[in-house]
Amino acid sequence: MDVHSILNGKWDFRVEHRGISIYSSKVEGSDVLGFKGVAEIPAGFRKLISLFHDTSSYGRWVHHLTEMEVLERNDSLEYVVRQVIDTPWPLQKREMIVRTGLEPAGENAVAVTMTGVPEFIPLNPAYSRVKEVQGLWVFAPSGPDAIHLTFVMHVDPGPDVPSAVSNQAMFEVPFYSMDNLRKLAGDRSYNPPYPEEVDRHLCII
Repeated sequence: MDVHSILNGKWDFRVEHRGISIYSSKVEGSDVLGFKGVAEIPAGFRKLISLFHDTSSYGRWVHHLTEMEVLERNDSLEYVVRQVIDTPWPLQKREMIVRTGLEPAGENAVAVTMTGVPEFIPLNPAYSRVKEVQGLWVFAPSGPDAIHLTFVMHVDPGPDVPSAVSNQAMFEVPFYSMDNLRKLAGDRSYNPPYPEEVDRHLCII
């Protein structure tokens, strides 16, 4: 994934609320817009990395997440996860199978990348499998205990969801997820374990 190209593409400012700025961008071959959310998070690198590896707590901050399951993990910091996102009746819940990775993203920045792998497990008729998923989270230090966080995502939920509905929901997903994440990261009582294997691949200060 070309992190630099994604971050520096053409993004149109849409709205700012509670310190979270939301942008949108057209995606070639899709009527569903991509989104970018930007916010300051009161946490250091290590706590944010720990939070992202604490998959058991994703339900506390990922917007409308109802199920989370790690299907595969390896020592190169790659995970394959299964996520189920709630949708309004009468639509089926959306099931996403996503491969994540951790990599440098420029000077002192780190990116968590996300790529859909919809064929990784057999289809489950109880859910609508999302076939197009691409995104990333980028952490860049902005102070001793603060991170400039960027969240970029493009998800096409499927032909049964009109693009206008998907594009309207585009504003909710980054805002509520980033707002919840910011609260959790700033909670001093929340101290997820730091994944020591990260230090074999990245230098996190």
